[in-house]
Amino acid sequence: MGAPRWDAVNTRDDAGRTGLTLRTAGGCRQAADDGGGMGRAHIFNPFCGSPSGEIMELKEIIAEIRTVLDEKDALREEALRLTREIVRMSGDTIKALHRGDVGEAEKRLKLAREKVEELRKKLENHPDLYHTGYVQSAHQEFAEASLFFAYITGGDYPSPEELSIPHADYALGIGDFIGELRRHFLLLLLDGNIEEAEKTYRVMEKTYEELMTLEYPKGLVNIRGKQDQARNILERTLEDLVRAKLSKSLEIKLDLTAAALENQENRNV
Repeated sequence: MGAPRWDAVNTRDDAGRTGLTLRTAGGCRQAADDGGGMGRAHIFNPFCGSPSGEIMELKEIIAEIRTVLDEKDALREEALRLTREIVRMSGDTIKALHRGDVGEAEKRLKLAREKVEELRKKLENHPDLYHTGYVQSAHQEFAEASLFFAYITGGDYPSPEELSIPHADYALGIGDFIGELRRHFLLLLLDGNIEEAEKTYRVMEKTYEELMTLEYPKGLVNIRGKQDQARNILERTLEDLVRAKLSKSLEIKLDLTAAALENQENRNV
């Protein structure tokens, strides 16, 4: 590229001083005259061509930026409130399911669904806010609660479209769903229901296998962490199941031995 083209123009500043101004498209360089014919040092001034006009234009731009950011800040606060409610209601749904209170769980899940839809509508023109971490976390909690509700009630698993949440958020919720299945598994073991606990483990295993088919870069969906977490959960659950079955088998053998000894004593009498 060649040197910029300079145009010489006689100008007068606000103090009445005259001087020669060299202009270009990007600004100008002034050589002011103090009235005695002695020129001063050249000073580059990007706004000297139209001092008040350019500054006023920047002021208007800042005002526009402030208006947009004020709106986004208000929407962000509203979104934070909604996401907190979604997380709380999703958690209430899961707790109710573990208690066996399906009716209460259904009410809470319905409220969570309404808040998810409200959040989507509020941020539909603001994708920069909709795809933030706090919204994604709320979607994960909602997906987890919806999947667990379907499992406990024997219904079909809802799709991302049915839940009105992004597919990536739904995928992350599947990893959390495996964690809730483990909790359900442990409660079954505490009740001595090893058969149902094993069925739950099999569901965990199949869910994990499907989750592992998702292989994408972290920038698209951060699924690797959920997969590692699910693998650890599955391994611990299998260990718990094996110990429970061995304990049950030993208990049965001890009962049979005790019964045999009692019969032998009765014969001797």
